[in-house]
Amino acid sequence: MPIEVGFWNVTRTNIKKISYSVIESEKRLEEIITKDISIVDDNLLLIGKQIKTAYGKSVDILTIDQEGKVTIIELKRNRTPREVVAQALDYASWVQDLSYTDISKLFKEKNDTEFEKEYENKFGIAPPEKINQEHDILVVCSELDSETERIINYLSDNYNVPINVVFFRFFHDSGADYLSRSWLIDPNEVIERSSKSKSQSKGEAWNGRDFVVNIDVFDGLSTWEDSQRYGFISAGGGKWYSRSLNQLFPGARIFAMIPKKGYIGVGFVTESSVPIKEFNVTTEKGEKVSILDVPLKCEQVKENADDFEKCEYLVRVNWKETRPEKKAYWDKGMRANQNSAFKLKNTFTLNKLLNFFQLEE
Repeated sequence: MPIEVGFWNVTRTNIKKISYSVIESEKRLEEIITKDISIVDDNLLLIGKQIKTAYGKSVDILTIDQEGKVTIIELKRNRTPREVVAQALDYASWVQDLSYTDISKLFKEKNDTEFEKEYENKFGIAPPEKINQEHDILVVCSELDSETERIINYLSDNYNVPINVVFFRFFHDSGADYLSRSWLIDPNEVIERSSKSKSQSKGEAWNGRDFVVNIDVFDGLSTWEDSQRYGFISAGGGKWYSRSLNQLFPGARIFAMIPKKGYIGVGFVTESSVPIKEFNVTTEKGEKVSILDVPLKCEQVKENADDFEKCEYLVRVNWKETRPEKKAYWDKGMRANQNSAFKLKNTFTLNKLLNFFQLEE
C-alpha cells in the first residue's frame, strides 16, 4: 500500500485538514510534469509528450536519464486498471527497440533543438554511445484503486517488470497551492528488481546496494582526511557534480576512491545528501556544530557555502574500512567513472574490492 499523505493547517487556535481534488489533480498533472520534470526525478531529461508509436497510439511522456535509461510515464486519468497497465506495457514493447538515432530524432521533433546539446546542458556530459539499454514504466496518478495496485505489484514481484506508481496530490489552502509526492514501491527496490529482469540483461545487473564515490580533490588536496574524521563524502562545484549524490540512500554501501589513484575506503550511508551549511559534526568535546565552524585539512570544501548551486553537498557515512591515500588500491580492468557517485555493476571490480577490504557478502 502507498503511504497516505495528509496536510493540516495548524495554528494556535485551530487545526484544519486541507482537502484535495482528484479531478483537479488529474487535469493538471501532465502540464506540471512537462513544465518541470524534476518533480518526478531530478535525474530526468524530457524527450517529449504525446509521442506517436508505430502502432498509432501516443506515449504520454517519454524521458531519459544520465545513464541513458528511458522512462515511459503514463497518466492514469480516468482509465480502468487494465487499460492503463496494458497500454503502458504496449508502449514498453515499442520503446525497447528505439535506437540512439530514433531517440535523437524524436527529441528534435518535440523540442526543435539537438538531443546532444540539451543532454549536455542537463547532465554536463555527452550522451553515452549506447542508450536505451534499459527502460522502465512509471504510472502517474492522484490515487490508485486496489485492482491496479495488485496488478502492478504482481508484475513487479513475480516477473521483475520495471514498473512503479508515483502519486501526486494538489492541496489548496489560504490562497496557496501545495503538491505532495509518494511512491507505491520504493524506487531503489524497482531498480534492483529490474536489474534482474531478463528483458534488461544487456549489461551487468546492479545489486541495488553498492556504489562508487569519487573523493573530492581541490588543487591536488583531497577531502579524504576530513571525510574519515567526520564521516562524510562530498561533491560540489555545480549541479552536475552534486546531483549524483542524490542516488545514495541510507543503508547503501559505498566504495570510496580517489581519481587516478584508486580505492581507499568502504562504508555505509546513514543520511541523505544535504548542503554543507546543513551538515553538523560532533567535536572532541561532544558538541554538535556546523562543519563550517571546525578546522578542516581541506578548507576549500567550505567555498560557496551560501550558493546552493555551487556549494558542496555532503552525505553522512559510517566508514567500515579505510586506507591512507598512499595505499590506494587499483588493479587493471577495474572500473572508474567521472560521476561523483555511480552504481557499481561491474562484478570484476566488486569482487576485487570485497577481497581487498576483506568483506563477506
